[in-house]
Amino acid sequence: MEVKIGIRDVAREVVLESTQSPETVAAAVEKAVSSGDLLRLVDEKGRLIVVPGSLIGFVEIGAEEARRVGFGTL
Repeated sequence: MEVKIGIRDVAREVVLESTQSPETVAAAVEKAVSSGDLLRLVDEKGRLIVVPGSLIGFVEIGAEEARRVGFGTL
């Protein structure tokens, strides 16, 4: 699923593909924002993304989608 993180005073968003569930990501964001701690997320390639919770402007959590197989357009 795709996660977009907007950081205050930064023009670009941080975008990552995560294998974590939307509930897990939402809980981590809520904890980081409320406590001011670091938000730590791991993308599907195993990279660690760290964002200060006090600087998070918004987080957009995409829905989980099944991988499509084939070349047809639906």
